[in-house]
Amino acid sequence: MTPPFKELPGLRVNIDQVVYMPDLDAPADRPHPFVYFLTIVNESDETVTIKGRKWVVTDEENNKLVVEGDGVVGRFPRLEPGESFSYNSCHVIATDSAAEGALIGLSEDGIPVIVRIPRFTMDVPE
Repeated sequence: MTPPFKELPGLRVNIDQVVYMPDLDAPADRPHPFVYFLTIVNESDETVTIKGRKWVVTDEENNKLVVEGDGVVGRFPRLEPGESFSYNSCHVIATDSAAEGALIGLSEDGIPVIVRIPRFTMDVPE
């Protein structure tokens, strides 16, 4: 049985920027790439290592795409109190969509922690 996840006050994700990048490769059924820039900020009293992520991307017709994986951008950032980690990645979409999710981590004591990724929108330009 998986232990319950703990939310740490002071551990948060900032959405720094979301950019439409039409020149990036994208599949024909999802031709609109958006690059997002995030910063994970640890202002808690605990050291946290990010172990995984889960995204839910919902389009304008309420279709959902769930994306899960280990780490973030192939890394497992370890954040001591006062540290942050910035990265960028992308979602490719078919129509206007919104993304939200969570990062899963472990405290130094081995306690599973969760930090929510705030919802952001990706509006396809006309």
